[in-house]
Amino acid sequence: RWPWLKPVGLIVAVVAVLVAARVFGLGERLGELRVWIESLGAWGPIAYALIYGVATALAVPASVLTVAAGAIFGSVVGVAVVSVGATLGATLAFLLARSFARGAVERWLADNERFAKLDAMVEKHGAIVVAITRLVPIFPFNLLNYGFGLTKVGLGTYVFWSWLCMLPGTVLYVVGADAVTRGLAEGRVPWALVGVVVVALAILALVVRRARRVLAQREAAAEVKA
Repeated sequence: RWPWLKPVGLIVAVVAVLVAARVFGLGERLGELRVWIESLGAWGPIAYALIYGVATALAVPASVLTVAAGAIFGSVVGVAVVSVGATLGATLAFLLARSFARGAVERWLADNERFAKLDAMVEKHGAIVVAITRLVPIFPFNLLNYGFGLTKVGLGTYVFWSWLCMLPGTVLYVVGADAVTRGLAEGRVPWALVGVVVVALAILALVVRRARRVLAQREAAAEVKA
């Protein structure tokens, strides 16, 4: 429905980082972070993924870390690091919500028809619902992480479809940041990276359309049976 949201979000994130870099001297700090990560050798990407995961679990906006990953590691390693970190953080938040809040929320919303309907829909169509909400940025990322922990969706379904459907957005942000960084550093447009961003955006639009169609068909079938 809004295929332009992710690329616009990417542009906003990159511009925000560039402005912050000039105002707060983040360029020097990013350089220091890169030096520290590189000093860790093979452990650098692992350390970054763990930092990303903890930040996500604490509901800290991770857009800056996502963009920075593209600048520090490049496209391939950056996508892998952010994908692992985001999935780790999302899983931790999910488990925290399910372990400590599920029972209380169930009692609190026992007579709430909207929550009951959402919970039932997630239980029946967990994969589709997780996929759509990860692909379409309707709800805040951190809110979804904890929100799904309050539903009946299975952990395996949640983790797999969250990981898979966060990949297109991760590619857009990380590869886009890498393209901007290289363009500024080399004074030319890295067309190969731009092509990757365009392909990721096209795939994202197709998958979102297909997921919505499948969900609508399943909902219609459920209403007929009822």
